[in-house]
Amino acid sequence: MAKIAIVGSCITRDLWPLREAAPPGLLYVSRTSLASLLSQPVDGYAPQSGPPPDLTRYQHMATQADLLKTGLTQLLAHRPTHLIFDFIDERFDLLRLPTGALITHSWELESGGYLDDPALAGATAIPRLSGACERLWRESVVQLAGLLSCTVLRNATIILHSARWAKRQIAPGGTTLPLQGDPHIWDGRPADLAKHNQMLARYESHFLQTIPQAQVIAAQPEHQLADPAHRWGLSPFHYVPGYYDDILAALDKQGAKIAA
Repeated sequence: MAKIAIVGSCITRDLWPLREAAPPGLLYVSRTSLASLLSQPVDGYAPQSGPPPDLTRYQHMATQADLLKTGLTQLLAHRPTHLIFDFIDERFDLLRLPTGALITHSWELESGGYLDDPALAGATAIPRLSGACERLWRESVVQLAGLLSCTVLRNATIILHSARWAKRQIAPGGTTLPLQGDPHIWDGRPADLAKHNQMLARYESHFLQTIPQAQVIAAQPEHQLADPAHRWGLSPFHYVPGYYDDILAALDKQGAKIAA
């Protein structure tokens, strides 16, 4: 069986029944940006032994990995046969610390109270849709390309799970209608769906120009629909079942299959 690593979001994770632990052969690195993943660790941050009251153990582990920059170490130790990227978690702003370290301003980071840690004092926001954020992200892709060529990751099949925020949702009877409600990064942080999709197109283009060996997989257009019945609720990136079936079939063709 394949050994799969995901650097991405729930759109890839939800292909397998993940909850608090991954099935054997699967590593999931989430709630991070490539710019944050490849940044220096947060100086002076002391890991907490357990999650804050409002977060699960996995959410806590993912947030701490972004602060301590252990995601790359995990990837190298996992020695994946297939390394899948999706960029849906690239919707969060970045924060820059006075030391120069970058972190991802995820819902978990804010809700878990991590921003109150003295090690994160003085953080300044870099809005996701800003030119500064895009430059940092593009630079990180160049850095990633170097790592893919000179580490054990060079042996992995690189896969880009191409995705966009859904503009329409499924309705009763199999009909579709425009996505209901304004999308949010999280409650209280509205997002511009069109601008995020334009950004994703630019990100994917740069990624493929820089890492041309990447294999691209995508769902059929008719399945790129939001699903109100999705287990995580209605969202532009919580899709209908056919979406996940398409992606699993595409991964199977790449030899990326593991036991659930």
